Amino acid sequence: MNIDALSASIVDGLMIGFIYGLAAMGLTLIFGVMRVVNLAHGPVIAVGMFAVLLLAQNLGLNPYLGLVIVMLLGLATGIGMYFIAVHRVIDAPELTTLLATFSVNLMIIGIGTVLFSTSPRALDVSLGSVRTGAVTILGTKLVADLIAVIATVGLYYFLYRTRAGKSVRAVANNRAAAELMGINSTWILALSFGIGIALAMGSGSLLATLFSFTILSGTVYEVKSFVIVVLGGLGNPVGALLGGIVIGLLEGLATISPLPVGWVPVIEFGVFVIILLVRPTGLFGAR
Repeated sequence: MNIDALSASIVDGLMIGFIYGLAAMGLTLIFGVMRVVNLAHGPVIAVGMFAVLLLAQNLGLNPYLGLVIVMLLGLATGIGMYFIAVHRVIDAPELTTLLATFSVNLMIIGIGTVLFSTSPRALDVSLGSVRTGAVTILGTKLVADLIAVIATVGLYYFLYRTRAGKSVRAVANNRAAAELMGINSTWILALSFGIGIALAMGSGSLLATLFSFTILSGTVYEVKSFVIVVLGGLGNPVGALLGGIVIGLLEGLATISPLPVGWVPVIEFGVFVIILLVRPTGLFGAR
């Protein structure tokens, strides 16, 4: 095996893994706090892609400045989505919340298809590249990874060092007890859902700087996010980042294996099933 090709594949896989982890982080945060599986996760990622594209094309905003605006819009959108689609069924059986978020999924895809069709779009971003030996790293990937790490550190700081973050953790642990302590669980749940959507839209914006996309592109990343969430441990945002790195590494290695590219999803779901059977709490989850 060519060592240079192996090194390049490992580095490329690791770097895309950081962005996969950021995408999964929003999904696992929502599940960890309110035990809701957000089936609108993929379309929300696609909305982030188109949002940063529209800001760049219509307002001339730098995509990385647009990313900040997209995440703020995602926070507001997520809070609104929670009150419209989730709040009234939060204590209903799991199937009800699944159907609620799946309905949002279909609505976003339907509206997005009408507005943008399913033609591929691309965001023209170039930040040069860095070459180390035989490995060439695109500047866009370096910046995307840096943003993903900053977002992870920021989320960790929010959850463990701020009053609102501690309230989120309290509600996740025991909502009834948190309410007895004076915490408004409704707004905490809405805030958590909003942050989860903001992270998903932010990851979509970063992915838009790397790949072409359509309104249906989010489905691919949603599937990867479910695998990553299980791998990293349900409700563990840091585990999601680590799980994303593992999946990215697997994809990178798959590109130089003799297997056809079409086998990559099979490998990922194979990992998904094995983790569920051997360690249901995930590689980085609590035992």
